[in-house]
Amino acid sequence: MNAAQPIGDLLRDWRQRRRMSQLDLACDAEISTRHLSFVETGRAQPSREMVLRLAERLEVPLRERNALLVAAGYAPIFRERALADPALDAARKAVDVVLAGHEPYPALAVDRHWNLVVANAAATRLMAGVDERLMGPPLNVLRLSLHPGGLAPRIANLPEWRAHLLARLRRQADVSADPRLAELLQELAAYPLPAGTRSARTAADPPYAGVVVPLQLVIATGTLSFVSTTTVFGTPVDITLSELALESFFPADAATAEALRAMAQTA
Repeated sequence: MNAAQPIGDLLRDWRQRRRMSQLDLACDAEISTRHLSFVETGRAQPSREMVLRLAERLEVPLRERNALLVAAGYAPIFRERALADPALDAARKAVDVVLAGHEPYPALAVDRHWNLVVANAAATRLMAGVDERLMGPPLNVLRLSLHPGGLAPRIANLPEWRAHLLARLRRQADVSADPRLAELLQELAAYPLPAGTRSARTAADPPYAGVVVPLQLVIATGTLSFVSTTTVFGTPVDITLSELALESFFPADAATAEALRAMAQTA
């Protein structure tokens, strides 16, 4: 979003991005449709509280809420601090506890652009052997996953996993209006599939593939199968924390769990 745009234009852009009518948003924000129309057309100047109320109803990211405030003539209120900042010490410790507690299964934390913030030892082991040029910094985990020099040749179900990641990134880019995510999506979508890649599911694929998309990663001793979950901080007021996501991978079968435990013991 361009902070130089009038506040009314920005609010209308976010409302349309959320596919909400003026009536929908006005009802959610408990204001009149007439007043919202005046705000969007520049005939009325919203108060600071009104900007924040509309941004909350529109689920605007904290970074962009600051942009809305500035466009309306108010000072930004949401701070952005490095995760190493002493003020975020409790949050950083929580991240470390979650990642360490997930061993021997892989887990990592990423920022809003999918750049790696920190990873546990299990995740780091699975990244071994990829093209050093992909290791950053910043190490982008989506690029690492789908690049032909990264993990892509090792992913047994690459077409399904690739489609899943691209769809997720497309939704994220659309919801956040972040141009860097749109550029990343364009880059990743242009990567070729490795020669000989299986293009569709077979009858031998596990039944959970109809519910979630597993990651099937080939290693020297066989194939590891994972399902993943995403964890975010609840009601953060710091931009860094609001944009931080923890990706945790769980073994989808007993063989994978056993293999991960063995890898941890021999590391």
